[in-house]
Amino acid sequence: MPEKMNLTDAEWRERLTPEQYRILREHGTERAFTGKYEKNKAAGEYVCAGCGQPLFESDAKFDSGSGWPSFTRPEDGAVEENRDVSHGMVRTEVVCAHCEGHLGHVFDDGPRDEGGLRYCINSAALDFKPEDN
Repeated sequence: MPEKMNLTDAEWRERLTPEQYRILREHGTERAFTGKYEKNKAAGEYVCAGCGQPLFESDAKFDSGSGWPSFTRPEDGAVEENRDVSHGMVRTEVVCAHCEGHLGHVFDDGPRDEGGLRYCINSAALDFKPEDN
């Protein structure tokens, strides 16, 4: 498991765009179908926008129709899951294991042949590293 990254609030604000800060540090979400990676089909790796920790490989990405980038599985040890009871519902929050930035949520309505999970992740919480050809 990666060592935790600890920055002050001021350091996070300097490091992140206002939208990234709102999502990663304040547990926000972007509007459906507005994220830059929702339709991305390129081969490569998705990393945490807060710290660069590798999170998801492009071969785990699928089109869920939800409006957010969706993945069937994270990289080993890349994320942690927390119980989220905000907004009057019980969900499972997904955070970066290194910087504890809020990424999104995981649901059990993903492709059954891939384990049945759907990691629903905000584009603003991600950076994409294209595969070298």
